[in-house]
Amino acid sequence: MKEILIFAGTTEGRRLSEVLAASGIANTLCVATGYGETVLTPHPLVKVHSGRMDREEIERYIGAGEYAAVVDATHPYAEAVTENIRAAVEGSGIPCLRLKRETAVPDGYKRAVRFENHEACAKALEGTEGNILLTVGSKELAAYCGSDAMKERLYVRVLPSAESLALCAEQGIAGKRILALQGPFSAGMNEAMIRQYGIRYLVTKASGAAGGFPEKLKAAENAGIPVFVVGREKPDPGYSFGGICRKLEELCGFTLAWESRLEVVLAGAGMGSRDNMTEEVREAAESADLLFGAERLIAGYRPRLGKMPFYKPEEVIPCLKRILKDDLPSGEGKAVVLFSGDSGFFSGCRNLYRALLEETKKGGLNASVRILPGISSVAYLAACTGESYQDAAVYSMHGKEAPDLADKIKRAEKTFLLTSGARDLKRLGRVLLDAGLDGCEVVAGYRLSYPDQRIMTLTPEECCGAMEEGLYTCLVRNPHAEGRRLTHGRADAEFEREKIPMTKEEVREAGICKLHLHDGAVVYDIGSGTGSVAVEIAGLSERIRVFAIDHRKEAAELTGRNREKFRLVNLDIVSGEAPECFEGLPVPTHAFIGGSGGKLEEILAALYRMNPRMRVVMTAVSLETVCEIRKILSGCPVEREELVQMQVSRAVRAGAHHLMRAENPVWICAFDFRKADSDET
Repeated sequence: MKEILIFAGTTEGRRLSEVLAASGIANTLCVATGYGETVLTPHPLVKVHSGRMDREEIERYIGAGEYAAVVDATHPYAEAVTENIRAAVEGSGIPCLRLKRETAVPDGYKRAVRFENHEACAKALEGTEGNILLTVGSKELAAYCGSDAMKERLYVRVLPSAESLALCAEQGIAGKRILALQGPFSAGMNEAMIRQYGIRYLVTKASGAAGGFPEKLKAAENAGIPVFVVGREKPDPGYSFGGICRKLEELCGFTLAWESRLEVVLAGAGMGSRDNMTEEVREAAESADLLFGAERLIAGYRPRLGKMPFYKPEEVIPCLKRILKDDLPSGEGKAVVLFSGDSGFFSGCRNLYRALLEETKKGGLNASVRILPGISSVAYLAACTGESYQDAAVYSMHGKEAPDLADKIKRAEKTFLLTSGARDLKRLGRVLLDAGLDGCEVVAGYRLSYPDQRIMTLTPEECCGAMEEGLYTCLVRNPHAEGRRLTHGRADAEFEREKIPMTKEEVREAGICKLHLHDGAVVYDIGSGTGSVAVEIAGLSERIRVFAIDHRKEAAELTGRNREKFRLVNLDIVSGEAPECFEGLPVPTHAFIGGSGGKLEEILAALYRMNPRMRVVMTAVSLETVCEIRKILSGCPVEREELVQMQVSRAVRAGAHHLMRAENPVWICAFDFRKADSDET
């Protein structure tokens, strides 16, 4: 198979050589200097020719070999070299492909001044004062060294090669003014050099994203200095990196092991002001090729491929796929998604991260994904107020009804709240007043981190009058906090009952204990009646989800009233016949069966099919029901079975005495399902 000849003056050219070699395709890489050879990764299929060649030399070199195609991957401003390559290949019958690089100044950048050539740029600099950072390469030094006065102003950044240093010495550039470094550089590194050497003007060629051009512009903007850009702005007529790969496959009949790839960064942007971003997040946003996020977070950035005012998985992932399909100019790039606050704190970051990982596992997205944390508004408000938040309750009202908010605030001395705006601040004031929490103090942080930031201490009444729109984060101080309830056990009299049967208090508490609940449990209360068991379980933890199931309409209505009374958001009511109504519900981890409507066997079979590892507790009042339970369980795969009979008596007043009145005895049966062996039926 014939080789591919690459004239490489750019990062893209070197990468094309690597892709060809990794695909088993021999190629020769022509570089201008010995230093260009040192930055290459050695490979047995890659030959390197070092040294500049004119047209005749290029023509002889091509004629001495056997090449399937020639790729011109030289710098876009090396026009003479490009013309020599084109002329040398012309008439040979060998395809000549141009690998382009984008060189346009990003839209909206106002500090860039264009010059046709280096001579015009140098003449313009003569009429200025202050130090100059020259980043156009050592070959162009002569244009800027016409006088000693100019030389004294120059700091030249060149490659750390013997040739570059020799050219600096030839032009009389002193050692302390030579910055011999291999780029490209980050915006932060560029800015540090500008500030270190007191630079007033930065001179560059439009070297494209791969050459660090956007980072130079950003650094100059941050430092408040102009950028002199040498070379006229013109479109490069060649192929993108992906286009070159596909064209070579078409011409030569081979397949390249290559596809565009993205680095995706999910970053916490803090409250919104860039002054409160971490340096790592700011650097990521400034170097992004594609930027996503809420409009207020992405305002002011100028990513090369654009910015999108959204951050949800169903919007971001199709956009990333489209970018990869349509080709990144250099075959790779960086997409950054900004989230307000901290990426791990009430953020949409987690959902997008999981969706991206799933997409990469399926092969639908060639991307690496990482997360950068930010400063949350709660941490910021805590710092502003001198409070700690490790001992506080933290909740979000953002886009939520939060009907149990008053109960949460009642239990905590300090509660931090994320809100959506003035509407939520008004709602907070009303919740506090309705719950009799008018003694609470609300510290509201308005537009935290922005120039018009305010920290206000408000009463609940003053919260109700909030009118100014904007983002608020609140701290509610409750001097009369009740503390968190550590045990369940509500008195029967606390529940609304009417004529619906209810599991009595002592039986209820013993049965719940037998369930062995844990955070994250999904509990079915089957035959829920008044909902007393469901209410007790839901009140144990917000991280338990409870479904109160009953076919009687009046039972569902009564359970609904008890749910509202105790402000429980994790209790769902299902009105229907069990087990038919289980369809569509989340898989249970626990079930409490207080009534089965004569369908106990069908209910247990359905529960077992849904989760053969779940915990079940049943109650029975009659001997017939107990016998039925024993008969059914004798044919079921169960373990850790318990059967307890409870007899409770309550003291009642009889004149001057108290007599014990017995309640009906109740049996409590508890067990774990055991996953059946393959030979069990």
